[in-house]
Amino acid sequence: MERIIERSIYACRWLLAPIYLGMSIALMALTVKFFQELYHFIPAILDMSEGALMLKLLAFIDLTLVSSLTIIVMFSGYDNFVSRLDIAEGTEKLSWLGTHDYGSLKMKVASSIVAISSIHLLKVFMNAEQIANDKLLWYVVIHLTFVLSAFMMGILEKKEKH
Repeated sequence: MERIIERSIYACRWLLAPIYLGMSIALMALTVKFFQELYHFIPAILDMSEGALMLKLLAFIDLTLVSSLTIIVMFSGYDNFVSRLDIAEGTEKLSWLGTHDYGSLKMKVASSIVAISSIHLLKVFMNAEQIANDKLLWYVVIHLTFVLSAFMMGILEKKEKH
């Protein structure tokens, strides 16, 4: 009986496979959104102020970071929790693939969240005159919470390895 339960529990990891496949659909949605924004951006470049141009570029960077984070979670998560990716010899392979354990994956996610939060905070500060001071304060507090959380996770991860 114990063997059947253990095999069933172990086989349940395959329930994650459709979720990772769904993330690839989400990545496609981000790609469509990126090019939709680019399509609207290009004709308006000459009419944009420098501030508006910076804000739009930050939005592109934001979409790129979220897309990159999606790839990292998809590949590392599948490789760690479902099955090793079987990539044929001679096929281009990402250098980091297979090198991220659960701890390093958590750190990548945390640092990506901090980077994404930083970009949002920069966009907020570029429009600071149009945002109430109490809202600005909350943006900073939330960002610092992400930074502190990532920092603490890094310390705990280092402690676990030693």
